[in-house]
Amino acid sequence: MYDAGKIIIGLIIFLIIITFPVWYNIAMGKATYIPQLEYPVDAEQCVADSAYIRASHMDLLNTWRDKVVREGERVYHTPDGRRFEMSLSNTCMKCHNKKEEFCDRCHNYLAVDPYCWDCHIEPKELVP
Repeated sequence: MYDAGKIIIGLIIFLIIITFPVWYNIAMGKATYIPQLEYPVDAEQCVADSAYIRASHMDLLNTWRDKVVREGERVYHTPDGRRFEMSLSNTCMKCHNKKEEFCDRCHNYLAVDPYCWDCHIEPKELVP
């Protein structure tokens, strides 16, 4: 029991080191960098509203994939009656054709690695 002071000091130092990231994030506030996306100016209206697309585009694309591959359905009907081809390459990438400026900014920010390009041909950026 003669080393109780050393043990307590060691535990305090350990707790400070382990909880440092939490205290650092609390002290610094919210994230300073939020990716700004460049939307195409001349694009038609998207298949859904931007809030839904931001939050759930991955669900929409998975649904499209399942319907095209498993059920042979190729046309998406919006609630307001518009029709779109269920295709990442031919529908989404037609307007959002700069993958690095659009897709990669958010995916890198959120540290997600989508598997879209496991099946689809990854678009190459045009160098001027």
